[in-house]
Amino acid sequence: MGAGILVTLSNEYLKDIITEYTPYTTQGEVVQSLPCVSELNQNDIGIAVIDLDQNVYTAGTTDLSFSLQSASKVVSLMIALEDLGEEKVFQTVGMEPMGDFFNTISHLEADDVHRPFNPMVNAGAIAICSLIKGSSVEERFERIMTMLKSVLGHDDIHMNEDVYKAERRKGDRNRALAYYMSSTGSVALDPEEALDLYFRINSIEFQVRDLALLGLFFANGGKTIEGGEQLLHPDHLTTIEAIMMTSGMYNESGRFAVNVGFPCKSGISGGIFGAVPGRYGIGVIGPAINPKGNSVAGSKILERLSKDLGLNIFHPEAKE
Repeated sequence: MGAGILVTLSNEYLKDIITEYTPYTTQGEVVQSLPCVSELNQNDIGIAVIDLDQNVYTAGTTDLSFSLQSASKVVSLMIALEDLGEEKVFQTVGMEPMGDFFNTISHLEADDVHRPFNPMVNAGAIAICSLIKGSSVEERFERIMTMLKSVLGHDDIHMNEDVYKAERRKGDRNRALAYYMSSTGSVALDPEEALDLYFRINSIEFQVRDLALLGLFFANGGKTIEGGEQLLHPDHLTTIEAIMMTSGMYNESGRFAVNVGFPCKSGISGGIFGAVPGRYGIGVIGPAINPKGNSVAGSKILERLSKDLGLNIFHPEAKE
């Protein structure tokens, strides 16, 4: 499993990859419980790769709009860290990987501290939402949107109202998590306010190029590509990338660390974004996901890209 660069990145190369890996979409299923997700075609798959010189490479179905879902957990963590610092944030939520599913509640009772294992599971993300500063849910959400627009370098994102309403309507398990944490003091806000912010962030609509731009922000050291503004403290960047590596792909994170080797975060809509430090931001969308919540074809494509382009940061041959 060498890290030598075998190919040159190009649109043609990505088109070949899409053609080769589209059959893997038959091995997953599209989530049916949420609008905007259930309407996506199982066979669709798209990819965008952007380098630090803003060269954009794309292939497949790149005009799909989809909700961020759990990929948003990185954004809320980023803002909470900037608001409060690491000591305060990690008093509320841990930073350890977890072998259970992302929406489990059992670990909250089993752990003596009664806090979520990490910010990438649902309980942890809800707890993080309770920390973000603002006088109302609307103000907190607007702060998140303002930050995202600065990170992406454009204003063309919004919350999908239908997804948001469905999140609220079908969110009983997340409510159970929030109210249990409220009973143990893990959630600082009214649990309904924390949940409302969590549902709103999950419902933000992206396209695959936006995922790549989000990854590029982290690959560029937490600086905007346009203007080079440092929006994220370097220490917080290191923390977030480490947590993405250990927990960003749910309980497949270990496999991703070995076979992909750069920080990634997925969502149940089938989106995955990756950050290759000093090199690329990568976004893939493949709505057919496996039982652990990750895009089947998207995961395979990221493994192939890492091998072909020498992206695994744990390999000595990987270039900065």
